[in-house]
Amino acid sequence: MRLEGRRVRTERLLIGCPVCQEPEILELFLRSLRRLELPGVQTAYCFVDDNHDPRAKALLAAFQAAVPVVTVETPPRQEAGRQYRGHNWDEHAIWKVARYKDRMIDRALREGFTHLFLVDSDVLVHPKAVRHLMDTGKAIVSQVFWTRWQADAVEQPQVWLRDFYTQFDQEPGERLTPAEERARTYAFFDMLRAPGLYEVGGLGACTMVRRDALEQGVNFRPVRNLSFWGEDRHFCVRAAARDIPLFADTVYPAFHVFRPEQLEGGRDFLRRTEQG
Repeated sequence: MRLEGRRVRTERLLIGCPVCQEPEILELFLRSLRRLELPGVQTAYCFVDDNHDPRAKALLAAFQAAVPVVTVETPPRQEAGRQYRGHNWDEHAIWKVARYKDRMIDRALREGFTHLFLVDSDVLVHPKAVRHLMDTGKAIVSQVFWTRWQADAVEQPQVWLRDFYTQFDQEPGERLTPAEERARTYAFFDMLRAPGLYEVGGLGACTMVRRDALEQGVNFRPVRNLSFWGEDRHFCVRAAARDIPLFADTVYPAFHVFRPEQLEGGRDFLRRTEQG
């Protein structure tokens, strides 16, 4: 709880996640949620069970039976369609997930939650991370994680500075060589490797949104005159258009189980973070 003048305000957190996931990855994800340290926070969970594997459905049902205040929704019949498990995304899947997230925003507003934490079902979070994100006091802030989007590529954070996924600074009209772009990109990466809080231009997948940002109308609907791929880009552009700054936090980095071969890395992350 927080003191606001003479009034005591109870913090109420909704954790939301659309789920269409490999059972082995989902099991680690749910384990990471069960370890969250949220003293004094009234917490509820909302999952959209879009799984096609009965083992994944059973994992969600078991979590609901073991953890207080868990809602597991089934998608409306008209939303049924192609899977997005395994990162096989297309436009249908992207905007389906966007609609699920917007329903979670609607619920957070309707039921008086002070915060909404939206997290992807392959992102493992540190036990202290969610409370820490709330304590930053920022209206929109993502916990950073790092991913090799291709197996032989360098690790990149899921946050960016401009446009679709530009990760280097550039002044208007400034011309940069490819070498200068690389140097500035690596400078951005080096900055994010240090624990701290940094303003960015785009974020997603592990994001805390405060109620006042929700009340200003941030959502995942497509911006009609924007061709960027991915619902998070449209969320971030809409937030920027409302003068809501976006922040990346690197104090308690998350772990992205992007490929099945990273399962052991995910298990190691859970072991290490259990020890503080």
